[in-house]
Amino acid sequence: MSRFDEKFQKRASRCGYALKIKARGKLRLSVFRSERNISAQLIDDEKQVTLCAASSLEKSVRDRIKNGGNVDAAKIVGKLMGEKILKVNVDNKPVVFDKSGYRYHGRVKCFADAVREAGVKF
Repeated sequence: MSRFDEKFQKRASRCGYALKIKARGKLRLSVFRSERNISAQLIDDEKQVTLCAASSLEKSVRDRIKNGGNVDAAKIVGKLMGEKILKVNVDNKPVVFDKSGYRYHGRVKCFADAVREAGVKF
């Protein structure tokens, strides 16, 4: 295992532990990024159900972006995800952001900021 993988695993386990403590009864907004794309899911861990999802692979997003692995794509996907969360989360349950071991900068930060701009509080 490379040094990068070790650091990522440590960071992911710290984030997972903190989420288990903080996220009791809250919805979890989990983000995944790869080199070419970014995607996110809103998960209800109590019911073990994915409530909504957004990705740079969706047709409505692909038409507006050239590359799914950059900051512009993260902003568009974040805005789309924010709109979907507001439609699905009628009960206004609190949402917790799960960055999945990624550092909070670049695409992950732009995604989170776009979701907040859409009106979701976490």
